[in-house]
Amino acid sequence: MAVAAAQKSREMFAINKSYSIENGYPARRRSLVDDARFETIVVKQTKQSVLEEARQLANVNDQYDDQVFESQAKSIEHQHENDVESSESSEPSSDNDSDAGLTEEEVLLEKAASQDKDAEMAIQRATLVLRLREGINSLARVLKVIENGKGNVVHLESRPSKEQGVQFDILAKVDMTRKDLLALMKILRQSSTLASITILAEDNINVKNPWFPRHARDLDNCNHLMTKYEPELDMNHPGFSDKVYRSRRKEIANIAFEYKFGDSIPVIEYTADEISTWTAVFNNVLDLMPKHFCMEYRNAFKMLQDDNIFTADKIPQLKDMNDFLKKNTGFTLRPAAGLLTARDFLASLAFRVFQSTQYIRHSTSPFHTPEPDYIHEVLGHMPLLADPSFAQFSQELGLASLGASDEEIEKLSTVYWFTIEFGLCKEQGEVKAYGAGLLSAYGELLHAVSGKPELRPFEPSITAVQPYQDQEYQPIYFVAESFEDAKDKFRKWVSSMSRPFEVRYNPHTQRAEILDSVEQLNNLMTQLNLEMLHLNTALNKLKMRSG
Repeated sequence: MAVAAAQKSREMFAINKSYSIENGYPARRRSLVDDARFETIVVKQTKQSVLEEARQLANVNDQYDDQVFESQAKSIEHQHENDVESSESSEPSSDNDSDAGLTEEEVLLEKAASQDKDAEMAIQRATLVLRLREGINSLARVLKVIENGKGNVVHLESRPSKEQGVQFDILAKVDMTRKDLLALMKILRQSSTLASITILAEDNINVKNPWFPRHARDLDNCNHLMTKYEPELDMNHPGFSDKVYRSRRKEIANIAFEYKFGDSIPVIEYTADEISTWTAVFNNVLDLMPKHFCMEYRNAFKMLQDDNIFTADKIPQLKDMNDFLKKNTGFTLRPAAGLLTARDFLASLAFRVFQSTQYIRHSTSPFHTPEPDYIHEVLGHMPLLADPSFAQFSQELGLASLGASDEEIEKLSTVYWFTIEFGLCKEQGEVKAYGAGLLSAYGELLHAVSGKPELRPFEPSITAVQPYQDQEYQPIYFVAESFEDAKDKFRKWVSSMSRPFEVRYNPHTQRAEILDSVEQLNNLMTQLNLEMLHLNTALNKLKMRSG
């Protein structure tokens, strides 16, 4: 009961306070899953406010247009009364609720049109998906409605529908103004010929306009702190009563806030107290690593030792870690002030960028921190980001998040939690740790391999909806057969997501490209064929040399 009350209090505080500040709460750790759920609550509340505002605006601006076009629709329906029966179940439109027939997407589009009069009257292109209840001949009546609604059909496709009660799905691209498009949508919904009609984003008409970073520099806008977990907010934080520590945290956080794409990574001069904390955790990792850590981590750790980056008496600088990762897998680092929103953090992975804190946990609690700190990032996350297979898995998680819905972000965050944070894998018949939360926290690591918790095989569809534990150690962990197996399963699961487009990362331009045109796909296939030609040539030369 106390935990539930604390959770409810925390959510209400955050909603009332702001989008980016969340109160401290009595949990053992911070997680992307919790932040994704919280973010969904805030987004839903904000969305309702936006929709209500848009509906009020639509009622004032569009009453006259509704009267004109409803009259036109009735006239058109009357001309075809022998072929089309009026739908008795259709909800009548009224002047008092002119947008009752609009979907959420169209309400947002209507608001955008009313706020920009120039754009409202400009001819733009939109894509409509029409689902015909009757045969293909009924399409002629629909096209007549579009023509009378001042629309110009520039592209038309049809296919037999798989939906029960619908004979054909029609994809139509039309050129018309936003104002006329909205009126047309209302008219078409009154026809019993159509089972449903959907508007998609096309060219300049962007229905919901789901912004997400398209270039690595856009990550400057992806530094929102969902959990601004400052020590003074939580009496249970080890640094709550330590003014010097709180001041130090603020100083380092401000450095991160000032960082922009292209800047040199800031150097932090760590204190003797901070180095002592690092040394304690580092030596503990050395003791546990041979028996419990996966081979990929051990290999990367040795490389870092060989380059003199990992030593017990010196905290590695973020710049040095950045150069090491860039050399091995192309991953780069940028400073973060604290735990980011799930959407922002996952988005950065799509560009092979890991956003890292630079502050150190309080010295009185060297082996546990309730939120990510630099020791967790360096000893937990970064060594495996030097492994090509693991780096690819991390990036694919990020790419899947671009343009994803709030519900899907929560599922992706849960997969992240049970893999990259608390994942286990098989290695020569034994279970090893690869999750950063296990690699940098010996208490939970020993619990995970003790035989007490339940170990389940990693299946993304199941893992994505598994409740997680933030009060105690996890009762359930997911075990991957290998990183390659985890990637294969993840790719299959992601392909079932609702996002209507595919995204790829272009390493040459540092851009996330939406694959949504035949020309673009043809260009990409040409590039891939060229790569295959080089690979085939190299293979033939190796065969000739060995022969």
